[in-house]
Amino acid sequence: MTATLLPNALDRARNAVQPAMEAAVDRLDPDSRAIAAYHLGWTEADGTPRPGGAGKGVRQTLAVISAEVAGATAEVGVPGAVAVELVHNFSLLHDDVMDRDTERRHRRTVWSLWGESAAILTGDAMLALAVEVLLESPSPHAAAAARELMAATRELIRGQVADLSFESRTDVGLEECLDMADGKTGALLAVSSCIGAILAGAPRSVVDALRDHGRHVGAAFQLVDDLLGIWGSRRPPASRCWPTCATGRSRCRSPTCSARAAPPVARWPPGTPRTAPGTATPRSGCARSRPSSSAPAAAPGRPGRPSGSCGWPTPRSTASTPRPRRARSSPTWPGT
Repeated sequence: MTATLLPNALDRARNAVQPAMEAAVDRLDPDSRAIAAYHLGWTEADGTPRPGGAGKGVRQTLAVISAEVAGATAEVGVPGAVAVELVHNFSLLHDDVMDRDTERRHRRTVWSLWGESAAILTGDAMLALAVEVLLESPSPHAAAAARELMAATRELIRGQVADLSFESRTDVGLEECLDMADGKTGALLAVSSCIGAILAGAPRSVVDALRDHGRHVGAAFQLVDDLLGIWGSRRPPASRCWPTCATGRSRCRSPTCSARAAPPVARWPPGTPRTAPGTATPRSGCARSRPSSSAPAAAPGRPGRPSGSCGWPTPRSTASTPRPRRARSSPTWPGT
């Protein structure tokens, strides 16, 4: 009833799941199949094979391992692994459209190449395919696994709806923030962590424990990712200021993001004296937070886009775009 998580667990799961994943995607119509293969990192936009371009595959790994935890072989968890990966990528395709993201995994997003309709339809096809693959599993518990996956998908969508609603609010409470993270990110990691065990016929106590583990991991990751979005080092130093100033984003209404009202002490260089309130300058270099007489020159923005005082793009008018680009809701880890 135990499984050892070795350093090569991701590779081991990928080798077990990849053939089944490719066979599933081959069922799609030619256009959707080509777009899905590009999105999954298997090909370039022109159809040229692209080896080694897929994501980490954390969700499929959790599905395979959960089957092994229940005492079954890895093969028992493969249909569940394929299904959660398809649902995950369905959500990414739609998420890129909503966020207006033009890049994912250092490549252009599907909607920016083929249009919004193609991205939405390909995502829908992958969602339907996930259920189809799962129900075809030889496991007598396939229906229960499919029901678990669809319930998690509904929770994922609920979390995304809540996330979008936060954009127009300034009163988001802590419980709402945690509930959003629990749905948007925790739900799919929860089902990934138990779907293999369900297919293996594990006792309810085992399934429940695995599900809770995945949900907590997913929610914790979402909150950490939100913090990195504010103070993380993945952006250039000149852009490490508050999201509404640095990125022009309209979200950041949660209690986590409200911490932008006061810069963290760790951001001050050692030995730098504090100045009087109202004149302190965060390390971010945000021109809006400095006295106007000492404001530095604006940092260069992204190529081809206007820059704000922080070197990040100034939000464009909503007359020309559906809405300003909001914070990424799809983390870099896990599985992206």
